[in-house]
Amino acid sequence: MAKKVVATLKKSTGKDFAKVIRMERSPKTGAYTFKESIVPTDQVKEFLAKK
Repeated sequence: MAKKVVATLKKSTGKDFAKVIRMERSPKTGAYTFKESIVPTDQVKEFLAKK
């Protein structure tokens, strides 16, 4: 399944996209969780800056 995601990110049609993984801490348990999303490359810094 990961191969399909990588293959679609390498297409040259439309905008370029990046897969971003953010580590967040759960306020309830204190454990870390990982949030994955695919965003356009020009919005990566904005995505990582917001909490």
